[in-house]
Amino acid sequence: MLKYVGEVKDPVHGYIYFTEVEKRLIDSRPLQRLRRIRQLAGAELVYPGACHSRFLHSLGVMHLSGMLAERLAIQGYLNKDDVQKVRAAGLLHDVGHGPFSHVYEEVLDKRRGMSHEDVTRMIVRGSEVKDALSDYGFTASEVADLSVGRLKATDKPYLNQVIAGPLSSDVMDYLLRDSYFAGVEFGRVDVRRLIDSIDVVEGSLAVDYPGALYVLESLLIARIEMFNAVYFHRTVRAANVMLSKSMELADEHLGLTSFKNVEDYLQLNDMSVTMKLLALSSLEESLLKAQTLMKKLLSRELLKSAYELAAYRQDEFLTSLFSNESVRRQLEREICVKAGIDSDFVVIDVPTAPSVPAYPSVEGPAAIPLYVRGTDKLMERRFTELSPLMASLNSFINIVRVYTTSEFRDRVGRACVEIFKRKPLSERTTV
Repeated sequence: MLKYVGEVKDPVHGYIYFTEVEKRLIDSRPLQRLRRIRQLAGAELVYPGACHSRFLHSLGVMHLSGMLAERLAIQGYLNKDDVQKVRAAGLLHDVGHGPFSHVYEEVLDKRRGMSHEDVTRMIVRGSEVKDALSDYGFTASEVADLSVGRLKATDKPYLNQVIAGPLSSDVMDYLLRDSYFAGVEFGRVDVRRLIDSIDVVEGSLAVDYPGALYVLESLLIARIEMFNAVYFHRTVRAANVMLSKSMELADEHLGLTSFKNVEDYLQLNDMSVTMKLLALSSLEESLLKAQTLMKKLLSRELLKSAYELAAYRQDEFLTSLFSNESVRRQLEREICVKAGIDSDFVVIDVPTAPSVPAYPSVEGPAAIPLYVRGTDKLMERRFTELSPLMASLNSFINIVRVYTTSEFRDRVGRACVEIFKRKPLSERTTV
């Protein structure tokens, strides 16, 4: 359908082919910058192979977006231009990620109320990416909105679902790619079978039932297992917490989130921020702490998990803890007072934090529409109603962790038991 002008060899998908406009986008500064941003910051301290970049992931999402778009084109839902637009959007979907990916996003959200999706649209609309798209007849604002799943005023609303959502090419690629480079088997999903089971029903992407039920189940299980084993691994999160704290402490001095334009933002990557933090020469207390955190991180002298609470159901207290950062900060201060230590030595971590990728809420897959092949109607029953396995996962465990330095670990652990009034997940939480 499309004319390809070259290919690259990808360890996950094999050969990935690209068109002229895609080559232009791939060679642009915004895309090349993603080579210097790790997909899973901190994970390499646990899984040494997990050093893959956002650039690789972007190529993979372009590839899978094209596979799904071509299937929809064969079915008559998309034309050639739609397929190219979807592939370009998939390629650009993460171009707004900052240094250390989701970890930086937590600082950006606190300081400016922005997400990487907001920055993605800014870059696509205001850089050489815009010129490349325009030269090939595409409107940059449309591609920008589609790249983050927010394209409006379209008679093809399912275009957004190709890029963003529980059935998106983004989810499919990061599960496959992250598990491959981490060296774990949890993320293996038969994406070809899943894509071949998708159709457009009542204006929405829907999955064939019961033919593809097992694929949907494997998708959700993969997300949960990857979350437990990689994304919310206690040591990975210890590194993430230190990275986030270091950047937050130095942000005002280094201007990490005060970028004024696209050019400023393109200067930010993992290495540039690391070097800025290590080069701090001020004697200001906050900057010394920021630098110390980065030095300890590079030496793998990580924070320790002093207390871990598993919650099968969220009561009012846990709901506020998960959703309200100010509640977590207040609780941190209470723990420090109880333990008799400085307030900078305790951090509460929850899976709903912006720096945690792929929080596997059951609500996402539960919302996936199902249809019976040969009909043009969506099924009224939800995915979790039709799958006993998924119904059992409705009580997915939420975990609260409290981190501190090794010297205060026991004191903080005892203080947490008194304050939370609940026994920890284990008597001794190790990293």
